[in-house]
Amino acid sequence: MNIIPTIIEQHVEEASFNWFLRDNAVTEPDYNLVDLAYLDDRIEANIDGLRIAGEAGWDICLEAMDSGDPGEIFTAGVLAFESRIPKRMDSMLAAVEGDVALQRALCSALGWINFRQVATSVNKILEADLAFLKCIGLSVYAIHRQDIGAGLGIYISHANHKVRSRALKAAGELGRIDLLHKIRDRFSDKDEKCRFYAAWSAVLLGSNAGIDPLKRVLETQSVYEQSACEMAVRKMDNGEAVQWLNKLGRQSSTIRLAINGYGALGDPQAIPRLIEMMQTPELARPAGEAFSMITGVDITYMDLDADAPEDFHAGPTEDPEDEDVDMDPDEDLPWPDPELISAWWHNNKQSFQSGRRYLAGNVISSENCMHVLINGFQRQRMAGALELALLHPGRPLFEVRAPGYRQQRLLQPGGEIVE
Repeated sequence: MNIIPTIIEQHVEEASFNWFLRDNAVTEPDYNLVDLAYLDDRIEANIDGLRIAGEAGWDICLEAMDSGDPGEIFTAGVLAFESRIPKRMDSMLAAVEGDVALQRALCSALGWINFRQVATSVNKILEADLAFLKCIGLSVYAIHRQDIGAGLGIYISHANHKVRSRALKAAGELGRIDLLHKIRDRFSDKDEKCRFYAAWSAVLLGSNAGIDPLKRVLETQSVYEQSACEMAVRKMDNGEAVQWLNKLGRQSSTIRLAINGYGALGDPQAIPRLIEMMQTPELARPAGEAFSMITGVDITYMDLDADAPEDFHAGPTEDPEDEDVDMDPDEDLPWPDPELISAWWHNNKQSFQSGRRYLAGNVISSENCMHVLINGFQRQRMAGALELALLHPGRPLFEVRAPGYRQQRLLQPGGEIVE
């Protein structure tokens, strides 16, 4: 076979770049499952080109890894672990040691491959002494929603906090109600991440005991505060949740948490408050997203959007003296027009009942959650997966970041992936 190095290099570059796009797309507000599957098909086509190239494909992947980019780790990781060649697999594990971003990319590669192909390798990784390897093993089991068995309870009590936190998260993702007693023991863990995932998993598994620990996460400026807020309100009594969110909404430091919380709660009594918030540029787009999360209205499609305010700026500028380099967190959200949305709500509010919870325009139910998983945008799908798990404690959390074809097969009537 005539191998053309430039073509192989192009396959590596495109597979790596498209993985970078999908890594962002899985949490974007404007990607649905069809979009994700299309992007995944492009990645798979490039990886297939590298498979066909054989040893030459692997050699060029190995060279590309020198860049230290996660996308190249993903691409090389798929080839390495599909091959089951020990030297290749060991080189991947060595390449990601000490770098969390690269470890994520390798976990994504192992999640890309059918579990049966990697099960033996993942078991060896999980049994290794190094903590980062155990975390990779736990992550891959959780990504594939494969039960780890009795060992998961042991990892929840592991001496290393990174192993404990990953095991605690996996317990929730896998629906391990039998581990609730061990999970609750970690509410007071000395590590913040462990405390958060203990509370998060407890609530996901149906326990109200996790609500207060989740609320306490908001007492400090934590990277987990948004997830904690959204999970807490999903389990709280509606009236109590609204009062708590209203309190958060009166403080400038927590007002965005309140907005996202209103969307997660799904109670339409929050909509007048959200419309009011849309008049403040800094809050307009997240308030619009919360409105859409409750009502199911596509603001752009329904022509309820507006142009960005001329004097509004978010994200980094070209000014070299500007120390604010954070990206605009709402970049991909539409600008809502408060007047148009107010008029829409006036004409449609009779279809919604205060005190009930809605997702994407319908009262939360198993049927509606499945509809959202099939047809919704990624953030709506993430919400639908959580709600479905909360409705059925012990059911594994649907993985909305899995390869598109795999999700589509699972979501077919009677769908089941045979790996």
